[in-house]
Formats: sequence, structure tokens, C-alpha cells
Amino acid sequence: PEPPEGGWGWVVMLAAMWCNGAVFGIQNSCGVLFVSMLRLFGSSDDKQMTFKTAWVSSLSMGMVFFCSPIVSIFTDLFGCRKVAVIGAAVGLVGLLSSSFVSTIEPLYFTYGILFACGCSFAYQPSLVILGHYFKKRLGLVNGIVTAGSSLFTVSLPFLLRVLIDSVDLFNTLRVLCVLMFVLFLAGFTYRPLVPNTKDKEGGKKGKSRFPPAKKICNFSVFKVLSYRIWAVGIPAALFGYFVPYVHLMNHVKERFGESVPEEVLLLCVGITSGVGRLVFGRVADYIPGAKKIYLQVASFFFIGLMSMMIPLCNVFGALVAVCLFMGLFDGCFICIMAPIAFELVGAQDVSQAIGFLLGLMSVPMTVGPPIAGLLRDKLGTYDVAFYLAGVPPLIGGAILCCIPWVHERQKLKERGKPVDGETTEKMLENESILVSDTAGKPVKELDSGF
Repeated sequence: PEPPEGGWGWVVMLAAMWCNGAVFGIQNSCGVLFVSMLRLFGSSDDKQMTFKTAWVSSLSMGMVFFCSPIVSIFTDLFGCRKVAVIGAAVGLVGLLSSSFVSTIEPLYFTYGILFACGCSFAYQPSLVILGHYFKKRLGLVNGIVTAGSSLFTVSLPFLLRVLIDSVDLFNTLRVLCVLMFVLFLAGFTYRPLVPNTKDKEGGKKGKSRFPPAKKICNFSVFKVLSYRIWAVGIPAALFGYFVPYVHLMNHVKERFGESVPEEVLLLCVGITSGVGRLVFGRVADYIPGAKKIYLQVASFFFIGLMSMMIPLCNVFGALVAVCLFMGLFDGCFICIMAPIAFELVGAQDVSQAIGFLLGLMSVPMTVGPPIAGLLRDKLGTYDVAFYLAGVPPLIGGAILCCIPWVHERQKLKERGKPVDGETTEKMLENESILVSDTAGKPVKELDSGF
């Protein structure tokens, strides 16, 4: 059905906004948790503790995206509501169980896998359900929804610092379980407007059977060349993307000591990221077709540049300015993911298109922070890690530049129109067909055909 552009959709938007806030607010605040874990579980004898502790946060963020292809299949099969509710329940169990560990290793499973998988199953339906209720306003609504993570990123670091100092890390994790419980309730608002695959295959007689495997795993999105390029360029850009979120807090402590409020940096990232999502989400509605990708190209360019500038900041105020710009373009990159997916593959395949892309994103986002932590342990400083973290966004942005041109050629071919160098060849081909079709016909009949 045609999206209603509002109505119950506004309630769905608020629920999806809470989802983005709860999931990525916690994930983006991992720098505060990282410092606390390093202090709680670390020892002077372990020379690789930074490397080991970084795996907790990076594994968690990576698993959120790694599970996405599976989540997209379940979303197509059972609908957004069931998947989101079950995912939030699993995330709640994982976060609660993380508060009862005594060493760092169990956190790899409870926080890095169980909690993150639950977040993944809760998060992706929040992107898909918006396309059921909005079309013309989809860019704006995506901007508002993704701004939820910015609101939480702004407030959570300060709340976490107060909680950790007053009630320790484990009780802080139990307090965060409240966010996941509200997310569990929010999932019930995802009232479906489009029947899921299992319902459609069941038919009117109420049969309950599963569709064929080809309909469950829709790899046809990879036949779209522009999508394939997108699915290569985005992961290539993300090897260094998550490094500042994990290591920036510890870098500030080492560079400036305990005298500066390092949580202010996450506050700056969160505020400008929210502004970027609202502004660029609306701007994307006015940019036609696949040309929206140029916003992501610009985002990666500035994110890479800002990462490289972090080690050069010897004054805390300069670091604040860097974080303000980084947050702004981080918001731009995030808010137009779904609108670009709709443009490249269409509404029918968007769920699995987003799922496959997020799955591919999981690898670079998982390995980046531990590599940065290993460099810190070996070199005694984060400088080289931040310089290297700025290179992949520049490479990924360069790859994405060709997508609008490729996508336009694809659309022209689908319409049967000649493109670029094919123009003359197509005209000659059409002319030869016309001559062969009219050969042997009376002159009078030929004249009537032109």
C-alpha cells in the first residue's frame, strides 16, 4: 500500500528513535566503559591489556552489523514487530548477564556477542518499518530517528561517569538494562502495513509454511552494479571509523591527564551528529536519485581528515573543534544510509540490501579498534593509530564517487535508451532493423510508417 506519510507512523518513528538511541547511545559511549574496564580488569603485568579490552567494545559494535543479513531474512519472514521484540529481549539478557562477570573474558560473549546480537535484531527492523509509513518524508524521518542515538550519545557519557563513580561498573550495566526494557516495549508499536513473506506464501487459506530458500535469501541485490560498488566502498571506509569512539577517551587521559573533562568530547560528537542527521536528512530529500551518495563521499573525506588531526591537537580546545566537525559528518553519513538503499535497489529488496551491507560493515568495524589498541601497546602512543585510521575513509569515499554515474547508466539501459558511446551503435542497429522490417513492402505502405 501507499505509505500514509504520518498517522500511526509518527508513533513508529518515536519508537524507532528510542531504538537508535538505546542501541547506539550505549555503543558510542563505549569509551567511558572502556576506561572503566581497563581500570577494573587490568594489571601492570599484562602488557596487552589495551588490546584485550578493546575487543569487548569492537566485538559488540561489529556483531550489531554482522548479524544484519540474518536479521533481514527474519524480518522478511516474520515481520518487523516480532523480530524487534525478541531482539530487545535477547539484548536485555546479554546486558544483565554482563553485570555478573569477574574477568574480562566472559564479556566477549555476554556483552560482545549476546547483547550485540539482541541489539542487531532490534535495530534493523526500525529502519525497515519506516519505509512502510513514509516515502516523501523518508529522509527527514530517518534524520529524526537516527538523531535519537545523538541525544543518547550526548547524555549517556556523563550519566555513565556518575554511575560508575558512585555504584561501580556492574551496577551501571544493570541501570542500562532499563533502556533495553523500554526498547522491548517499543517494538510492539511496529504495526505491519506490508505482509511478511511467510504470510504471503501461506495464502488465503491460512497455510503456515515457509517460502523457498531463493525467496528467503535474496542475493539478487548483488546483480545491481551500483549496489555492489556501494557494498565495497562503505566497508573499505570503515576500518578506522570506530577507532576514535573506543580509544579517544584513553588518548585524552594520556595526553592531558585527569585535569580535562574528556566526556565533553563525546558530548560534542553527539550534539553535532544530531544536527547533521536532521540537516542532511532533509537536504537528502532534495537531492535526486543516487546523487545522494555525494553526501557520503564528503562525509568520509572529512571524517578521515579529522581522525588524522587528533594526534596534532596539543590543546584540548582544538580537540573539541575536531570532534564537532567529526560528529557533524558522522551524522550525515548515518542518516542517508536507508534512503540510498531505497534508491539503488528499490523498496522491494531494501531490507536485505541494508542487511547485507551492514553485515559487510561488521568486519572492518570489529578489527579496527583492536589493531589500534595493539599499536598503542607496541608504540606507547595512539598517534600512529589515529593517522592510519584516517586513511580508509579517504579510500572508501573515492570508490563511492562513481556510483551516481554507474546507476544512471543502469537506469538508461533498463529503459532501453542508448548511453554514452553506445548512442551511434544503437542508432545504426535501429536503422538496420527498420530497413529489414520494411524490405519488400509497397512504397505507399512504407510512407505511412514514417
